[in-house]
Amino acid sequence: MASDSSEQVRDQTKRVEPLVKSPPIFSAQRVWVLMASTFTQLVRMKTFYFLAIFALLVIAASNLNLLYTPVQQLKVIRETSLGAMSIFSWLFAITATAVLIPRDLEDRTLYTILCKPVPRLEYLVGKLLGVLAVIGVALALMCGLFTVILHFQETSIIASEMHHMAQNPRFTEEDRITEAAMIAAYGPDLNLLYGVLAVFLKSAVLAAVAMLVSTFASSSLFTIIITFVVFLIGHFHKMATDFWVVEQQGGWITRMIGKVMILVIPDFQIFNISDSISSGQVVGLATMVEMSGLAALYLGLFTIASWFVFSDKEF
Repeated sequence: MASDSSEQVRDQTKRVEPLVKSPPIFSAQRVWVLMASTFTQLVRMKTFYFLAIFALLVIAASNLNLLYTPVQQLKVIRETSLGAMSIFSWLFAITATAVLIPRDLEDRTLYTILCKPVPRLEYLVGKLLGVLAVIGVALALMCGLFTVILHFQETSIIASEMHHMAQNPRFTEEDRITEAAMIAAYGPDLNLLYGVLAVFLKSAVLAAVAMLVSTFASSSLFTIIITFVVFLIGHFHKMATDFWVVEQQGGWITRMIGKVMILVIPDFQIFNISDSISSGQVVGLATMVEMSGLAALYLGLFTIASWFVFSDKEF
């Protein structure tokens, strides 16, 4: 009888075991839920109010007429728009990422999330992707508005110039075609999309840096300050390294320190192609692929570093 009862228990255990499944180590669905909740949380912070300011800046730049040539008018619109996008993206990347973990701690949301089968890596990835989603949507909306205004301004300027040149007999048909092509070169084109993508990649890396700092920072203000300092250093440390290696003929130690510095502190100058695009220079696809790969490398390194630091914290 005892053996029969033990066999029955084993049979029941075998029936129950397939029903009890351990949660997956990494779940894209859980990351998606965290990203969506972070996106909603950031949108409720009136983030997109900046779009109204951006629209006013672009409209004001398009109506400026300070004895500019037609090409200079379009160039001013391009510079103003890309500059406003860049400022918005890096400011938002720093401030929004800096307040996420402290706010979740204050609201005790973090405890609720981590007591469920949600690994800390998923929490960090979901939060970071939520920030990047808001930046991406905002940049897409600004890019659409910018492209429409630039297109109408380009069409208006070309029509005005063609009318003026048609009334002057010294301009030939070839001159009018050349002038129209020169003006159109500063209108909407693929390079502008490359410029917006570069702005997004730069802000993504900056958000990853802010995420790493926030995992060990004592406050949001400390995270903002440290990330901003890293942001400034990242614009000049490559220049300083090149100076010591080339001008001062630094040895292998200097070269190694320079390479470590580039890994620890990203070279943000790589993503600064807005000036070249505003001037009408062509940026190749190979440059954008290299830039995207480097941004992905930085994102991976800083996310893993954030995970290691965050895993040791007790909540």
